[in-house]
Amino acid sequence: MAHKKLWLTLAVAWTLLIAVLCLVSFNKLPTVKIAGADKYVHAVFHFVFTLLWFAYLRIGTPRPLLKVFVGSLAYGALMEVLQGVMTTTRQADMADIMANLFGATVAVLIILTTMRYAPVRSN
Repeated sequence: MAHKKLWLTLAVAWTLLIAVLCLVSFNKLPTVKIAGADKYVHAVFHFVFTLLWFAYLRIGTPRPLLKVFVGSLAYGALMEVLQGVMTTTRQADMADIMANLFGATVAVLIILTTMRYAPVRSN
């Protein structure tokens, strides 16, 4: 049970971190110019999001992987809509949603591969 609380804490913290980093302006901070860097960031956000929420939901939740995958995509889309509506320094970007999809998909593939070769323990 302690593990489940830890996974929930990490998943919620990561989810909130994504919201802050997506919705708060960091224009006054120095930037590093790397082509497509924001797409890599989005992919990593949703890769980790998917792993953490799956770790929390994997035991005792029917179809946890599907729920987490859809949840990741929905959360990413919501963040894009909120960027377009609630901020003046950011805008919604379909390419960001595709990067979110990529990160979540890679996480799902890793989870499926791991589950195939290492059965889930109940503790």
